[in-house]
Amino acid sequence: MVKYHVSFDLELRKNPYKGLYIAIEGIDGSGKTTQIKLLRSYFEKKGRAVVITSEPRKEENEIGRLIHKILNSKVHVPSSSMQYLYSAERIINHNTVVIPALKKGKVVITHRCFWSAVAYGVFDKREVRYSNANTKAIMVAQGILSHYYQFIAPDITLYLDVAADVAIKRISGMKKSFEIYEKKKSLERVLLGYRYLTKHFPKEIIFLHGERSLQEVAKEVIEILVPIMDNR
Repeated sequence: MVKYHVSFDLELRKNPYKGLYIAIEGIDGSGKTTQIKLLRSYFEKKGRAVVITSEPRKEENEIGRLIHKILNSKVHVPSSSMQYLYSAERIINHNTVVIPALKKGKVVITHRCFWSAVAYGVFDKREVRYSNANTKAIMVAQGILSHYYQFIAPDITLYLDVAADVAIKRISGMKKSFEIYEKKKSLERVLLGYRYLTKHFPKEIIFLHGERSLQEVAKEVIEILVPIMDNR
């Protein structure tokens, strides 16, 4: 193995459009879907046009449908290939949904964004430790920093933090089959990734305690968003 030292400064591509771009992050069972529904209702009552999307979109195109089959163990691929599939679907989503909506001044709320590539990417590499070298490599490889295709960073990313046990209990109550990431040990490892991100990117990702009542979380979300909305 040949080693080369590569260093760089991280500069995210900011949203240049008049629309507001919001991402909700967290492990499965953290309450993302519910908070997105509440946010949608809030903005629509304010007279804002809202577009809801997700990364990945599991039924919108062939890549999304393949991802859905892999997550439900109907198709098997090397785990290290997963984030490349996510990035490919993410590019399609940005070009066809996110950017057009932002250009029109709409509020785009996404169920996960490129930050999840780090939290799930290290897991897919079957590594437990999070290091600057690992995360930087993943961010470059998945197009977060790539000059070939750099994703627009959300105006604000809200991370809902819940313990793996709580998430498993919630998922079980949904009466759905568990996907490949939705096992306790898997969730615990992905949690390490999200907590790493909130520690190292505090200006980009806001940590929220997701085990409180839906109303308490929603109230804090709105309080965080009001100053941003005032500038849009």
